[in-house]
Amino acid sequence: QVQLVESGGDLVQAGGSLRLSCAASGSIFSINVMGWYRQAPGKQRELVAIISSGGSTNYADSVKGRFTISRDNAKNTVYLQMNSLKPEDTAVYYCNADGRRDMYRVFSSWGQGTQVTVSS
Repeated sequence: QVQLVESGGDLVQAGGSLRLSCAASGSIFSINVMGWYRQAPGKQRELVAIISSGGSTNYADSVKGRFTISRDNAKNTVYLQMNSLKPEDTAVYYCNADGRRDMYRVFSSWGQGTQVTVSS
């Protein structure tokens, strides 16, 4: 089992900043891709940003230039620095990690989600 625990969600005013963290623990041999997704009420879950083990990143167009994803491979932790927040960024943010539990088994795990609310 691989568990992901997110933290850092909060209520913030438009233009403010937040930093989300997600730590993976359990039976982990390696983690390939870690990422952040979000789901607003009445909408489908969407990709926010992903980062590979080598540091390559990809962002949704809506957050480019405002959000920065990073990771600490030694701690199996991924971060999302969110600046210039907008009300439309309001959503539950979920962490995802894809990797290997050992040489033969892969995993894809999700966190429980953390609420980000941006007031206008």
